[in-house]
Amino acid sequence: MTGRLYGVGLGPGDPELITRKAARLIGSADVIAFHAGVGKTSNARTIAADLIPATAIEEELRYPVTTGTTAHPGGYAGAMAEFYESCSARLGAHLSAGRTVVVLAEGDPLFYGSFMYLHDRLSDRFPTEVVPGVPAFAAATAVLATPLVRQTDVLTVLPGTLPVPELARRLADTDGAIIMKLGRTFPGVVEALRQAGRLEHALYVERASMPAERWMPVVDVDPATVPYFSLIVVPGDSLAADPHGRRSHSPVEVRAERASKPHPSPAVEVRAQRASKPHPLKVIGLGPGPDRWLTPEATEALADVDHVVGYAPYVARVPQREGLTRHASGNTVEVDRARLALELASTGEKVAVVSGGDAGVFGMASAVFEAAADHPDVPIEVLPGVSAVQAVGAKAGAPIGADFAVMSLSDRLKPWPVIEKRLHAIAEADLVLAVYNPASRSRTTQVADLQKLFLEHRSPDTVVVVGRDVGRAEESLTVTTLAELEADTVDMLCLLIVGASSTRVTATGQVWTPRFVE
Repeated sequence: MTGRLYGVGLGPGDPELITRKAARLIGSADVIAFHAGVGKTSNARTIAADLIPATAIEEELRYPVTTGTTAHPGGYAGAMAEFYESCSARLGAHLSAGRTVVVLAEGDPLFYGSFMYLHDRLSDRFPTEVVPGVPAFAAATAVLATPLVRQTDVLTVLPGTLPVPELARRLADTDGAIIMKLGRTFPGVVEALRQAGRLEHALYVERASMPAERWMPVVDVDPATVPYFSLIVVPGDSLAADPHGRRSHSPVEVRAERASKPHPSPAVEVRAQRASKPHPLKVIGLGPGPDRWLTPEATEALADVDHVVGYAPYVARVPQREGLTRHASGNTVEVDRARLALELASTGEKVAVVSGGDAGVFGMASAVFEAAADHPDVPIEVLPGVSAVQAVGAKAGAPIGADFAVMSLSDRLKPWPVIEKRLHAIAEADLVLAVYNPASRSRTTQVADLQKLFLEHRSPDTVVVVGRDVGRAEESLTVTTLAELEADTVDMLCLLIVGASSTRVTATGQVWTPRFVE
């Protein structure tokens, strides 16, 4: 019989926080395994020392590298992969011999724990069980006696190793937050907190539940003294409208409610008083994806606004900075977004509404004008962006080099019979057609319907281009024909270009449409 593998969580450091189940398993184990840093004693073993039986075989799993450099040809990742393979082989030998193996894990085994990598390699070969432990952030919030999240608040756990702009964005978009993996990353984390407007309320906790524990506001911490066993708590209450932290609304609603009234900040009050009329509401196209396709005009405008409003994935593309409030929402509330932006602008705030691609091409510009009737005092400026059809067309060559039409296949705002009527007209006119929103999870047949309809008017050899995620790392471009188009492979990440009868493909596979008509 093979042995059984246990990943046992020990909690944050205080031996009294070890669960009864964990203590029982440690006390009866044949093999006790624990990780240790380079040149350091094992914290996990120290926590469980009084429970380890004298008869147990101890396996120290010492990391080959932590924060230093390595000469391994595969770099840090290669060195660690080799290390975990070696550890798995050592423990696998005990398990094959029928021994019970307990791997000690600080905090919880599956929460940033090294046990995960052993579990990946051994759990499909040996019976495995994970025993949860109190995570470090639970101990930290207990030390602070500060509520972390309430009611519908969102908690985000973040590694301090994230790039500063990404960390700032995520901090701005959540209620409560825990930031782990500090140490040398601490100065960058402080900058991210500052950019997100969360620094004032952020609290630092070091060695929670251990004898040397301490805590203080992040602004008071000396970066040179920060160890790896530390974290930052950003209470969700720090965003609450109620000073006692009791909330019944989502963070977006709370921020919107605050912004729709005279702002308590003196700087904002002065700005509103000085403005003889509201600042223009800027509607900005961010381009299809890469930062290099964001125009200098858009970059300059985004650097000057107080609020960014938009669909969550687009808002996420705007770098967080100090003084910027982000209002992200779902995909089918365009007019509500527009109303919020207009309300903010009407109070004297500088506001941008963002769209992917060009805001005027199936973007937020039309929704803003639709909602603007209630705010005739707010001027609107639309800043152009690179559209998806331009990006896909350029990647393919020049398929839209002559007359072309652009349509969305979404029937959310117009009935399908209207779409069919327009498709017939385009097909009969022999125009190149660029198709936005070709399919979704609920619209699975419309590309096939388009294909069938166009085959009534066009040759089966008509050139078709399918661009997916163009401009991003996952981009792909397929050049096919109308007859061979695999309609079921097209989804919302795609833009479709159906050529005219004159559209051609070069010997190198590039697609172009002549400017002349015979």
